Amino acid sequence: MLAIDGPSGAGKSTLAADVVARLTARGCRTALVSTDAFATWDHPVAWWPQLLDGVLRPLAAGVAGAYRRMDWSTGAPRPGELVRVPVPDVLVLEGVSSGRASARPLLSHLCWLSGGSEAERLARAVERDGAAARADLARWQRFERGWFAVDGTPEAAGTRLS
Repeated sequence: MLAIDGPSGAGKSTLAADVVARLTARGCRTALVSTDAFATWDHPVAWWPQLLDGVLRPLAAGVAGAYRRMDWSTGAPRPGELVRVPVPDVLVLEGVSSGRASARPLLSHLCWLSGGSEAERLARAVERDGAAARADLARWQRFERGWFAVDGTPEAAGTRLS
C-alpha cells in the first residue's frame, strides 16, 4: 500500500492518478482510494474506521472491500454510491491523513507532497472546488496544519516532494 499524503491543493490526486496509470500500464492490478470519498468539512479525519473496516482490513485478508463515497451533489455531504475495491497488487491511498500514524504499519511506502505555500495551495483548491468553498478550504487548511504537526506525517515520509 502506497499512501500519498499532504495538504489540500498540493497535487496529491494528480500524482496518485499518474502513479496508478503507470502501474496499470505495466500490468499491475492497482486500486485507488481517496480520502476525499470519506472526509467532510465537519469531520476531516474522524472517518478512518470506515476505511479501515470497509477497505483496508478486507484487502489485507485477501477479500474485496467496499465503501460509500460521500455525495456532495446537494451541497451537504451524505452517503452516496457504493464503491467496490477488488484486491489489487498495489493499493494507492491518497489524500489528507492517508499516511497517518495509525496507518503507517500497514504501508509499504509513504509519499509526502507539500505543493508550495498555503496561499498557492488555497488558490489551486479554490480553482478546483469553486469560490463558494474558499472559507471552508481556509478553515480546512488551518485544521490540516495542526493535524500534520501533531501526526508527524511529513517527517515520517520515505519520499518528500515539493
